[in-house]
Amino acid sequence: MKTIDIHAHWFPPEWVRLMERDAGRFGGSLARTPKGYKVSAGALTNVFTDEFVDIDRRLAGMDRTGVALQLLSLTSPMVYWAPGEFGLALAQAFNDAASAAHRRHPARLLGAAMLPMQAPELALRELERAAQLPGLRALYLATNVNGTELDDRAFWPIYAQCEALGWPIFLHPVDTIGSERTQRFHLRNLLGNPYDTGVAAAHLILGGVLDAFPRLEVSLPHAGGALTAVIGRLDHGTKVRPELAHMKQPPSAYLRRFTYDTIGHDDRINQHLVRLVGADRVLLGSDYCFDMGLAAPVQTVDRLALTQAERDGILGGNAARLLRLE
Repeated sequence: MKTIDIHAHWFPPEWVRLMERDAGRFGGSLARTPKGYKVSAGALTNVFTDEFVDIDRRLAGMDRTGVALQLLSLTSPMVYWAPGEFGLALAQAFNDAASAAHRRHPARLLGAAMLPMQAPELALRELERAAQLPGLRALYLATNVNGTELDDRAFWPIYAQCEALGWPIFLHPVDTIGSERTQRFHLRNLLGNPYDTGVAAAHLILGGVLDAFPRLEVSLPHAGGALTAVIGRLDHGTKVRPELAHMKQPPSAYLRRFTYDTIGHDDRINQHLVRLVGADRVLLGSDYCFDMGLAAPVQTVDRLALTQAERDGILGGNAARLLRLE
């Protein structure tokens, strides 16, 4: 059974060089520091080390943590902050590099494509191109696009194409809700990330996206964020609020339309997640290799009360089916 990590971030050298060379023309920057790199794009900043860039170090880290295969994904600031054409160039730099990494290490690395969602026509064109690249098996999408929620109709052609391709969509926060109140204590990550995931999932449910695309698979990070914690409140809202009178079934009926990673940081949270949505909807994730990730992702699963079949599914079988590796 192959252990598959579906939440693992990568900044390709090609993407780094493009940011270094051209981002300044569009209000961004990427600088090398004694500890690695600092990237800025508008209000978004991130820092990362060479371990996020160098494939050999990554493979060593995967071996150390018992991960056989990673799904590579870009993370903050992604590409939406830029004008459409430069966002497209950044997305293509990532997609081409991820495909090249897969070709060098076909048994170890796959990629989740990045698209310039701020320009939906360009995004759709790049999706069609990226779908032809070896090793790309999914779309990576922020939980909002420059403040535009994911049920916006401009994005629906992209969802339709993902559904037709059989590509799952993996969500990840970038610019989180409540950022004006979460600047201190790293709360923009600690609370902002799970809150924004819940808001995005709610828009996909309440905004009709999951009804319009019944075969579309969407994966939520950080053990589903706030969605699972407030699902009862969402259900109650559909019974009493006129804004939700259009709902034909409660939001909880959609829980199994999502898959969820194991980055709950508490065995009780992960165990509850398995009980709530079923072990077949849970996937191994590490958030490689941020300090807010899991240093020992396999052991996180081993500590749960699972059957052998459930354990094997979470560690890799569920992801293999989702990514069409079987």
